[in-house]
Amino acid sequence: MKYAALVIPVLFLALFVYAAVRRVKLYDCFTDGVKGAIPLVLSLFPYLAAVLMLSELFEGSGLSALLTEAISPALRAVGVPPEIAKLLLVKPFSGSGSTALLSEIFSVHGADSYIGRCAAVCYGSSETVFYISAVYFAGIRRKTPAKAIAVSLLANLLGAVFGCLFCRFL
Repeated sequence: MKYAALVIPVLFLALFVYAAVRRVKLYDCFTDGVKGAIPLVLSLFPYLAAVLMLSELFEGSGLSALLTEAISPALRAVGVPPEIAKLLLVKPFSGSGSTALLSEIFSVHGADSYIGRCAAVCYGSSETVFYISAVYFAGIRRKTPAKAIAVSLLANLLGAVFGCLFCRFL
């Protein structure tokens, strides 16, 4: 276990030695990279701000609770416990919010319960779709995210359904 802590320092040391042998000016290369990143950050900021504000509005307005209640019967019909419906709704918007919900599910139902296992699998097999799409589509010229977002949300749902199916049998 102690050797794993040395991986990052050894990689940095190897990078510095390699740069010294090749006579590369590391600091100049670093500052050139930072200069190239500033326009990306400036183009990315409005999309990230929109996603963060929308996720707060989604939770604060009560829409999350209404949708959770509305989709619970459909989730139950496909084998997903309704107790994790809120997790499935929040995860595409917020990674930290879904982590808090996962902790809450674990404290109420236990990590080894069927609901806890399903929640863990759904959390691990899904992604923060809107955050990732904001980052990705901010960096490209052609901005048609609707199809990509729809496919990603469908993949999250199918991951939850099949994940809960596997949890039932394993």
